[in-house]
Amino acid sequence: MQKHIQPIIQRIGETDQLYLQGNTPELALERSDLRLQLVTLSQVRQEQIHFLQEAIVLLEQSRIEFEEITLSLYIKLSLHLAKAYMLYYEITKEQKFALITQQILKPMTSDTNGDIYFFLAYASAVKNESALCRHWLTKYSKTKAFDFDLLQQHPAFIQYRKIDWFLQILKSKMH
Repeated sequence: MQKHIQPIIQRIGETDQLYLQGNTPELALERSDLRLQLVTLSQVRQEQIHFLQEAIVLLEQSRIEFEEITLSLYIKLSLHLAKAYMLYYEITKEQKFALITQQILKPMTSDTNGDIYFFLAYASAVKNESALCRHWLTKYSKTKAFDFDLLQQHPAFIQYRKIDWFLQILKSKMH
C-alpha cells in the first residue's frame, strides 16, 4: 500500500505548490481528489478524518471562491464534496453528513445528472428515508449514469434489496 500512497503524497506537494502560484477550480478539484484518495487508502481513522477535513475545506472554498465557473465544473466540485461527506458518514456513521449531502445536491436536481440522483438516494437510504430513496433511485435509473452492479452491491441499499419497488428498478434495467 505504501507504494500507492507515495505518488499521491508527491502530487499533493506539487499541487500545493501550484496553488501558491494561483488557484483554479480544476486545481482545487485535483487537490481535494488526492486527499480523498488518501482517505480510502488509509487504515487510521484520525488520518482519514484529517484528509476528509482538508478535502472538504478545499471543495467548500472553491465552490464560492470563483465567480466565473461553468455549471459542469460546479457540479463536479459539488459531487466531490458530496462524496467527501458520505465518506465522512461511512467513517463516523453520523447521519448529519448525509443531511449535508442532501443540502448540497438538492438544489442541482434539475440538471438530470445521474450521479446527483445516486448520492441523494444514498444519503436518503442511510437516513432511512425510504420514499425519498425510492424517488431518487427511480430518477437515477432513467439516466446514462445508472450502474446496475453498483446499485445491487452498494451496502446502503441492503435494506431495500427485497422490496418490490427496488426489485422493479433493477428489473427495468435488465433488458
